[in-house]
Amino acid sequence: MLDTLQYALGAVSGGLVGFTLGLVGGGGSILAVPLIFYLVGVPSAHMAIGTSALAVAANAATGLISHARSHTVKWRCGTIYAAAGIVGALAGSSLGKAFDGQRLLFLFALLMLVVGVLMLRGRADQGIEGAQCNRDNAPKVVGFGFGTGLFSGFFGIGGGFLIVPGLIASTSMPILNAVGTSLVAVTAFGLTTALNYAASGLVDWTLAGVFVAGGALGTYAGSRLARHLSGTRGLLNTVFAGLIFVVAAYMLWKSAAAFF
Repeated sequence: MLDTLQYALGAVSGGLVGFTLGLVGGGGSILAVPLIFYLVGVPSAHMAIGTSALAVAANAATGLISHARSHTVKWRCGTIYAAAGIVGALAGSSLGKAFDGQRLLFLFALLMLVVGVLMLRGRADQGIEGAQCNRDNAPKVVGFGFGTGLFSGFFGIGGGFLIVPGLIASTSMPILNAVGTSLVAVTAFGLTTALNYAASGLVDWTLAGVFVAGGALGTYAGSRLARHLSGTRGLLNTVFAGLIFVVAAYMLWKSAAAFF
């Protein structure tokens, strides 16, 4: 059982994660696992992964409501992407419970650096207004969805930092639409992973509740700031890439010893 201070730290952690999810549609779940494990002090890494997956899914759903009210969500694209990703997330989370992923985390951090560089290179590209999923790009959307779902489930993360560029690459939608639409998939992936871990008793439901409560406020603030930053050419892309670099550096530092 956790004490009162740990639950308070859980609420603060939820606020930070929710703000990140609302701002850039991803990265929050990568922050959630180390916050729950190192800051809150949950003794089991797998318990931290399962609990964070549930909490991040709930926070993403809150952010999705905010983006939906602003009409920045492409529902058809989000649904196709999420449906393909759920299959990948189920397979990935089943593998994640059975393997120590430290060495893969090191390689995954390198992948994040590549994604960050690509986002910076494309920061001046505002996308195509009104871009939709259609018969021509649906196979690409399905492919990106399955791939990011697999990563999401294995590492216990929402995968938004891959979903956003995946949506942009497969549909050419503007980044603000990609951020809003990504939350459909983040919610679906998180729930899939959480239910898989819950089936093994690896979710702290009380901690998840206070995490979500703190995250609701953070997500609202982050969503409002995302709409403000989107009006400045390339700024939201730069913020997004900067977050990826910071988290990747942390993951490299934590996983380097295990890899070598």
